[in-house]
Amino acid sequence: MRARTATALIAIAAALVLLPASPARADRIDGNWCYKDRHMSIDGPKIITPGGTKMTGLYDRHGFQYTVPRGEPDPGAEVDMIQYDDNTIQVTTTGGDGSRTEIWNRCDLTT
Repeated sequence: MRARTATALIAIAAALVLLPASPARADRIDGNWCYKDRHMSIDGPKIITPGGTKMTGLYDRHGFQYTVPRGEPDPGAEVDMIQYDDNTIQVTTTGGDGSRTEIWNRCDLTT
């Protein structure tokens, strides 16, 4: 009986070692984000844009999309965000003045 238990434990340990490691996923995109002198805040489908507009967008746990509203630079442009890790998102803006990609970092609005 002991030999069976030992063999089973060795087999389980070997299986765990052979499992492929999956990349770590960031918890969620919600929070405050900064890039140079701009900031924005995401809370589920709600966003305060870099121009200060409170609106809703398409929310995913690790991504967010919205259309830049009138009264802000590049109105009508599409903004697509993808979270890389807990502290980094890629923000791609297309339309308006062309296309650009920026790397934003998590920040505290008081800083």
